[in-house]
Amino acid sequence: MFVECATDNTTRTVANVKSYFNKAGGSFVPTGSLEFMFNRKAVFEFDKTDELDIEELELELIDAGLEKIELDEGTITVTADYHDYGSLSDALEKMGIDVKNSSLQRFPTSPVEFDDEQMVEIEKFLDKLEDDEDVLEVYTNMA
Repeated sequence: MFVECATDNTTRTVANVKSYFNKAGGSFVPTGSLEFMFNRKAVFEFDKTDELDIEELELELIDAGLEKIELDEGTITVTADYHDYGSLSDALEKMGIDVKNSSLQRFPTSPVEFDDEQMVEIEKFLDKLEDDEDVLEVYTNMA
């Protein structure tokens, strides 16, 4: 599990997050210790218009670092390595595409499956983390 936070009081945030892990039987590890478990990606979402041809769009964006393109219910999602965030953003802007959402996200390299009982406990723990005002994102390796 990877937790990203933003705070004006590091002591408070670290103490809170550590207490959540301790109560759940987990442990708190130094920053960067779990970096190998996730791939960091640049993700952009925008609406599919009639003028946009997915195959043509894919060819246009490959030089900007495009790794993956998906169409789901009228929304196109393009993904690239996080190092290519700027170049992909520039390419989309030059093409006149109105991006609805862009972000850097982490995706697990080795997803793990849990049984229903474990999932109930994990969901409780995740809810507790996500309710903390200093926690921005929580990434897991759950399948």
